[in-house]
Amino acid sequence: MISIVELNRIMASGFQPLCCDCTLNSDGSLRISIYEPKSGRVDLLLTCVSPERLDSIRSISNLIGELRAEIKAGRRGFAAVG
Repeated sequence: MISIVELNRIMASGFQPLCCDCTLNSDGSLRISIYEPKSGRVDLLLTCVSPERLDSIRSISNLIGELRAEIKAGRRGFAAVG
């Protein structure tokens, strides 16, 4: 796995203008939080992500793409309700 510092830097750049924080859980899994910095609104929170495959820029970029799609899908789903 890439260092947590480097992972945070890469992930943060992939979600601008949103913020992204990655922290290591005691069991070795990752907690990923993507949020709007001014309001603090959390757009996506993943609490138990395996870091096993996050060993290259490409794999992290793929994860960013998947998470961006999840955020978009969630917003569309929310907008469709009501």
